[in-house]
Amino acid sequence: MIRIGIIGGSGYTGGELMRLLLVHPQADIICITSRQKDGEPISNTHPHLRGFTDLEFENIDPGEVAKQCDVVFTAVPHGTAMDIVPRLLDHKVKVIDLSADYRLPVDVFEQVYNLAHKAPKKAVYGLPELHPEVADSTLVANPGCYPTGAILSAAPLASQGMIEQVVFDSKSGVSGAGAQPTGVSHYPNMSQNVQAYKLTTHRHGAELQSELGQLDSSIKISFTPHVIPSVRGILTTAHLFIKEDLDIDQITRIYQTFYKDKPFIRLLSGIPSLGAVRGSNFCDIGFEIDASSRRLVVVSAIDNLVKGASGQAIQNMNLMFDLNETAGLMTPALFP
Repeated sequence: MIRIGIIGGSGYTGGELMRLLLVHPQADIICITSRQKDGEPISNTHPHLRGFTDLEFENIDPGEVAKQCDVVFTAVPHGTAMDIVPRLLDHKVKVIDLSADYRLPVDVFEQVYNLAHKAPKKAVYGLPELHPEVADSTLVANPGCYPTGAILSAAPLASQGMIEQVVFDSKSGVSGAGAQPTGVSHYPNMSQNVQAYKLTTHRHGAELQSELGQLDSSIKISFTPHVIPSVRGILTTAHLFIKEDLDIDQITRIYQTFYKDKPFIRLLSGIPSLGAVRGSNFCDIGFEIDASSRRLVVVSAIDNLVKGASGQAIQNMNLMFDLNETAGLMTPALFP
């Protein structure tokens, strides 16, 4: 069994990690930390876990967590993980960080997040479909939710150098704003509404540029996020302006080849929907050619809390411990 610690377990991603790990065949959750909820039963905060665990939140030193565990998930705010991760690595424990602290080159991180990075470490970007080297890593930087769906929608053609420009239009459920209520997630503000925000400056754009730029340094990327009145899910519409005429069969072959043997990618002949991935670790992808121009419209759908966060983190854990990639994750979505 893999002994697991979760630092920062009171939020949505912490709760989702526990939901999935508690039914994982090789996972044994040893401890979950929270400073504010020290001593409280997990089920008080995560009532859906009632009857699955008797664990309580603990406020203990990261070093003590590491001594008990084989792997630690850090589900803490951006800028906090850099204080914790090096101490965990000093204890020779594997770490999967769900914050942004290790996703980007240090100079890019400092510019985008306006924070000085106190403890740079080499991490593998934890998108397994693009980075199989996750399996050999001791520190994995779990991707952001928006970048996961967006990168997966464009990576096959980017890898062939076929994209001149891509425009990502992404729409996320309100759980992406976290468990603490905000003006965006407040029900009267969000109900029957769609809100665009940070039209050209969202910090996840740096992840898109970093990852897709590694596949094709000349690609031009634009990204605009929206929040929609849904709890879970991210639907990304990617407008790929391609460099040459391709027919649908050629594009299909490129995507099928790129995602061959990738168990959580489902290529569709139709248009993906959030209802078909909610609660699952799947990324559904569909596409259509605009016959009037060299524009390929690709739509991807993921659950932002699963493939966009905790499920993908567990997928990375499986690879790091030489388990079947799908262990504990091969469950159908919640529909309707």
